[in-house]
Amino acid sequence: MNEPKFVYVTYIATTPEKLWQALTDGAFTERYWFGTRIESDWTLGARVRFLRDDTVSDYGVVLECEPPRRLSYSWRVEFHEEFRHERPSRVTFEIEPMAPRMGGRRSEVKLTVIHDDFDAGSKVFRAISGGWSLVLASLKSFLETGGGLTSASVEALKEAEERALAAARGAAA
Repeated sequence: MNEPKFVYVTYIATTPEKLWQALTDGAFTERYWFGTRIESDWTLGARVRFLRDDTVSDYGVVLECEPPRRLSYSWRVEFHEEFRHERPSRVTFEIEPMAPRMGGRRSEVKLTVIHDDFDAGSKVFRAISGGWSLVLASLKSFLETGGGLTSASVEALKEAEERALAAARGAAA
């Protein structure tokens, strides 16, 4: 049986370095990721913490770090007991610079996000499948316009958590 896997590809008008900073700097993640501040020193084996109002909502360990091309860390959900019994999964970001097309001058990158290493029937997998799309759309908006989406703001967090729990339980969100 195949393990569940979430894959998302998007193209962003930015540089690999700015995208890397947006993925690894908590001052930036707070602005597009439901007010979540990411913290790590990004060395191999280092702890990764996701903080909301100074409370750890998720955590992991750096598995790969190749600035500004590839980042991978384990992911363990802590914000609700519904998810705490599952083993950590893995998140990988692959950043590829794109060559300018048709005389274009601005930098563009291809971002591929892979969230995998779930057990079959994972509730975390069902929960993240809707959340990543929103967070990554907000990241794209943030980098291209300077502002994240309001639907991924700190004010929208409670509703997003409720949708994640409903998805995990197999209910309509």
